[in-house]
Amino acid sequence: MFGCTKAPESAIKAKVDMTASNESIQGADLMKHIKVLASDEFEGRAPGTKGEDLTVKYLTEQFKGMGLKPGNPDGSWVQQVPLAGYTPKTELSFQVGGKRMQVDTADYLARSLRYVPEVKVDNSDVVFVGYGVVAPEYGWDDFKNVDVKGKTVVFLINDPAIPDPADSAKLDEKMFKGKAMTYYGRWTYKFEIASEKGAAAAIIVHETGPAGYPIAALASWRQESFDIQTPDKNMKRVSVESWITDVKARELFKAAGQDFDALKKAALSRDFKPVPLNAKAGISIKSQLREVNSRNVIALLEGSDPKLKNEYVVYTAHWDHMGRDEKLKGDQIFNGALDNASGTAVLLEIAEAFTKLKTPPSRSIIFLAVTAEEKGLLGAKYYANNPLYPLASTLADINMDGFNQWGKTEDLLIVGLGNSTLDDLLTDAASAQGRIIKPDAEPEKGYFYRSDHFEFAKQGVPALYTDSGTEFIGKPAEYGMQKRDEYTTKDYHKVTDEIKPDWELSGAVENTQLFFQVGYRVAQGDVWPEWKPGTEFKAKREAMLKK
Repeated sequence: MFGCTKAPESAIKAKVDMTASNESIQGADLMKHIKVLASDEFEGRAPGTKGEDLTVKYLTEQFKGMGLKPGNPDGSWVQQVPLAGYTPKTELSFQVGGKRMQVDTADYLARSLRYVPEVKVDNSDVVFVGYGVVAPEYGWDDFKNVDVKGKTVVFLINDPAIPDPADSAKLDEKMFKGKAMTYYGRWTYKFEIASEKGAAAAIIVHETGPAGYPIAALASWRQESFDIQTPDKNMKRVSVESWITDVKARELFKAAGQDFDALKKAALSRDFKPVPLNAKAGISIKSQLREVNSRNVIALLEGSDPKLKNEYVVYTAHWDHMGRDEKLKGDQIFNGALDNASGTAVLLEIAEAFTKLKTPPSRSIIFLAVTAEEKGLLGAKYYANNPLYPLASTLADINMDGFNQWGKTEDLLIVGLGNSTLDDLLTDAASAQGRIIKPDAEPEKGYFYRSDHFEFAKQGVPALYTDSGTEFIGKPAEYGMQKRDEYTTKDYHKVTDEIKPDWELSGAVENTQLFFQVGYRVAQGDVWPEWKPGTEFKAKREAMLKK
């Protein structure tokens, strides 16, 4: 069952009339859901707020109205997700050459996810650790056994493959996947390795190009942060997680007698060793703490085959966004229309499409709207670590985070193309629409590691995540990338992420129909999706299925 690398059309058990299902997916219905979820009434859908209550109520009512079953085996529509909330008040300064360098709040962001009211880092030696990567498979270790316990480590963002377009051509394209970001480039990894090494504080130097977004996109760090509650109150985590602008970092390095650009270039080499900066860090974080019982919303369409209904296909989308910031003047609500009221609307439309089938698919379908994606994929992480249905019986996760809001495209992008045989199913379904599949247009931004499917992938479950195409029908060749850049610069994680006058959802409808069809094929197929050879998740899946 598990040895096939492709699930072709012949694997579908019977030709099924999907007309009613496909026709039920309408742009007007997508817009109807978005208008509700992204309304000011929902206050940005932050976990632990009125916005969560309204969102959970709306999603539950929609699933009920479709005739779906509660997805939690206990008979409820939700999975409780225990979160800890942290609202920080921070101070950061450096002592360099006997002089104090105060860092203004405009130049840094900091938080502590230790569940204690205050953490302090006093007189901590500052050490530059390059990219901070420890990757045995690449023969790469930026720490070189240098003891950084109790010290403040400073990282470059991303991984060593793409610090600068001019330098990237000099690197071995097989290193760190060439231009594409690996998990070593994600900020979450940087804080994980800092914790592992016993550092007192971790500071990432933000640069817009390598990060993939402006520092303004991290504004939520000044609001309430969350993590999953743990018995040890997160005391094993590095006490301070922070960012600093590249402008302020250059000032610090210069005052410490170092050339930032020269060290950045040196960090491209396997021979790089940590560089003490002749500076001391002083960091204070006072956190307002609270415990929050957030919720994943889950619905179930039971499979029609008694022998296969205990096998599952999961569709995911995160319902949350960044809430409300009362410190802002004017508009205070991060409505999150594209991110991710749109993906949640797609989830609802796919669920409805499945209910229009005369006979449900052989296997069961789970529709999972997860919480706290914006806080670190926490709802998906909690489900993946506490699954309501066995992951060994879960064939695939199909994730929706955003949609195409600018019309039809000739193409569709797969983020992480080549990872799994789900790509083959989507390619086949797209060809029936006269469309082509292309790889991620911006692999350097690490999108594969930035949405909820990643938590399923880490546990071994084959996952599919797409992005809108870039070849818009009837538009100039550069239109697609221009619109993507415009959204990232002007609207991503900002109060301006609202429904726009130029939204035209015919392309979103086509993509939603594709996601529905792929999930149906998996649920009916004679073979299970697989990770392809060389993919980092393959071994985990194979070990899971052998148990």
